[in-house]
Amino acid sequence: MGRAPPAQAGARLQGARGDRRRCRLGACVEVTTVNVHDAAELVAVLPPEPGNVYGDSAFTGGPAERLIISRGGRPRTMCTGIWGRGPDALARLEANNAAVRRVHCRIEKVFGTWKRSYGLRRMRWLGLAKAGLQVRLAAIAYNLRRTVTLLHAAAA
Repeated sequence: MGRAPPAQAGARLQGARGDRRRCRLGACVEVTTVNVHDAAELVAVLPPEPGNVYGDSAFTGGPAERLIISRGGRPRTMCTGIWGRGPDALARLEANNAAVRRVHCRIEKVFGTWKRSYGLRRMRWLGLAKAGLQVRLAAIAYNLRRTVTLLHAAAA
């Protein structure tokens, strides 16, 4: 067999960033090739009743927001700009981002930990199936470590 085409040589992590009150462990993960837009796999990872769905600006507007709303969810995305000028527009932008920032930081911390501690800065193998296996094994390892931490905190 030859080498994988360049589009399959890497993978990007896609996670449904739903409401974390019900689940304190890592969420569902979808692995796609690097040339696929972040919101393209939202259908695969979005639960039927998502609640609040947190994401970056890739999920702002258009089909991604319509999909979230159609399933009964509320899109909570970081905004980089807002219509209007002056202090009122800036206050609306800061109010929206302040509400999202706390959850967004917790979510990105998980992806950062996966990259830093579980080797997901680069994919170890070529091909989407093997990259998906690597991501899911890292998620299992993270969830096991997180479970131990939660159990120790509950026992104390």
